[in-house]
Amino acid sequence: MEPNNDVALDIIITNVVAVFKTRCHLNLRTIALEGTNVIYKPEFGKVLMKLRKPRITASIWSSGKIICTGATSEEDAKLGARRLARCLQKLGFKVRFTDFKVVNVLAVCSMPFQIHLIEFTKSNRPIASYEPELHPAATYRIKSLKATVQVFSTGSITVTGPNVQSVATAVEQIYPLLFECRKTPR
Repeated sequence: MEPNNDVALDIIITNVVAVFKTRCHLNLRTIALEGTNVIYKPEFGKVLMKLRKPRITASIWSSGKIICTGATSEEDAKLGARRLARCLQKLGFKVRFTDFKVVNVLAVCSMPFQIHLIEFTKSNRPIASYEPELHPAATYRIKSLKATVQVFSTGSITVTGPNVQSVATAVEQIYPLLFECRKTPR
């Protein structure tokens, strides 16, 4: 069995984090009193607002910076951010949707085999690290993609990267390395 390119791996995106600016000052107290699905956190100086479709949670600061988390695709993140800006417009703020950027994507993927983590770490020593006393996964950092891969002995991997494309490329890059260190079935 060789690492061939026709193996289909399901990469499931679990979280997309995006930021955007409104280019206006936001009164958090007004949002908390008049907005729907809102949690006011004055000790942190922010308001949390939740949308049901797409399912996202936004942290809103008075400066006009908004961070959206919980989307399952880049398109959902943008749609949710635009819907959030529209909700703020309806509350009477002069919101302009600007500087939208996806900053982080978290995805999970399951390999069709189990992995020898110690062997994997030894063969990829400068880039991979494994501390079983601290965390059950080996960490593999790909600096060119700005992606981090957490490899578990069960074959499950968690990938964090700046966008969906870098996450997919990271999985393509790490698959042959994992295939070399797979456990043989008994």
